[in-house]
Amino acid sequence: MHRLPTFEQVDIDQVGAYWNTRPCNLRHSPRPVGSPAYFAEVEARKYLVEAHIPAFADFAHWRGKKVLEIGCGLGTDTINFARAGAQVTAVDLSEASLALARRRAELFGLDITFYQGNAEELTSFVPVETYDLVYSFGVIHHTPHPRRVIEAVRRYLHQDSLLKLMVYHRHSWKVFWILLKYGRGAFWNLEELVARHSEAQTGCPITYTYTRNSIRELLPGFEVLSTEVDHIFPYKIEDYVRFRYTKVWYFRYLPVTWFRWLEQRFGWHLCITAKLTQG
Repeated sequence: MHRLPTFEQVDIDQVGAYWNTRPCNLRHSPRPVGSPAYFAEVEARKYLVEAHIPAFADFAHWRGKKVLEIGCGLGTDTINFARAGAQVTAVDLSEASLALARRRAELFGLDITFYQGNAEELTSFVPVETYDLVYSFGVIHHTPHPRRVIEAVRRYLHQDSLLKLMVYHRHSWKVFWILLKYGRGAFWNLEELVARHSEAQTGCPITYTYTRNSIRELLPGFEVLSTEVDHIFPYKIEDYVRFRYTKVWYFRYLPVTWFRWLEQRFGWHLCITAKLTQG
């Protein structure tokens, strides 16, 4: 895998502090934070920009089944699993994110079990029982030891369970864009550049990236059922933060079919579906 040794030396408290000051998608609505209108707009905007998520999560499929989400953030996907009728348990490192996710569940009358903690030590705070789905979207590449999360997750799976996981794709347009915009071609500094600029707010302490081949190194003992690449962010950031959707010039005139071709080969999201190896 492509990694810097220093990522493994980052204190998990530093990661938690980063996400406590800027919960993911917190600014996706100008409405009063925690209001019904706020949560509705956060959800609408997330699925507008990342339209592949509902199909990947397949919320309706998990009706009547048990779902464990690792890294729930503000709880957008969490809420949709619960709305679809799943029995949901959600975990996050960030207390600030969990406070909003809990508020969201209460607001919409959904019974969701939440735990705060480090996913690398999952078994120390989440009772070990099996789930039909373990789901983690855009999370474990931000922890010092992603393999430890996967090792812990195995304890929560039975032979027919699925693991659905999104990690960042190394062979992506975004990595290339970061290298050119912020690194001026300094590829020898790529890991640090990607970590610093991987999220909307700069300074993320850790960001690993993976390829279709290296993801298998992360998942020993799993059968990888599918790997799908998706999501290129096409909008001008200075407009997007003002809730205007203006595409950058090099995407503005690109036919939709060509843009989708790029997304499915050089997208930022590497979406994996896997299950335990039989036997």
